[in-house]
Amino acid sequence: MIVGLDEAGRGPLAGPVTAAAVVILLPKNKTLNHLGFRVMHPKRYMDQNLRLLLKYTRDSKKLSASQREKIFQLIKAIPEIKFSYAFVDEKTIDKINIEKATFLAMEKSLKKLKIKPDLILVDGNRFIPQIKYPQKTIIKGDDKIFSIALASIIAKVMRDKKMVALAKKYPHYHFEIHKGYPTMLHKKLLKKYGSSKIHRQSFKPVQIIIQKSKYKSPACAKAPAGR
Repeated sequence: MIVGLDEAGRGPLAGPVTAAAVVILLPKNKTLNHLGFRVMHPKRYMDQNLRLLLKYTRDSKKLSASQREKIFQLIKAIPEIKFSYAFVDEKTIDKINIEKATFLAMEKSLKKLKIKPDLILVDGNRFIPQIKYPQKTIIKGDDKIFSIALASIIAKVMRDKKMVALAKKYPHYHFEIHKGYPTMLHKKLLKKYGSSKIHRQSFKPVQIIIQKSKYKSPACAKAPAGR
């Protein structure tokens, strides 16, 4: 079995980093070529939803939020696709750094999948040190490898959902709009209100903006209580 791994949320100033693991289970002699999008088994076998995924799935960053959600619903409707995901929160990111936190999220997502893979395909150029199974790194794998592309979409969708939920707890930062990424709106609100408890305090942009704010720590931030 071949597992695709990818992450979402390395760059945001707030919230967790998220990873997803995907395996596609097909009968013997009807093997999907995991090293690309080309299908090696008869099309008559393929589920219609799987055909749609092969046609439209690529790097999640190139898709709109609504497109990702539609693809996510397709993924859930295909029994041959098994996936899992995991979050690593901002406190852990601050403690161990974003790279190690990303690897940890990948490790957790793989464990939740509860399989022993023959090979793990990882987006990027870094092997995951905590994982002992055979690995292959693929630069821009989310635009080349079907299982990685699916993992990219799942990680992005689940992280976005998490940030929308957190926006209800911290409405003044409008996480439902920017999802924690360093947009002009987010930086403006961060300067206005100071950092929240879910901001990544170890990130330089957060530190620089907070130095310009009258609120120097999450404990000092004074923002509206809600909507």
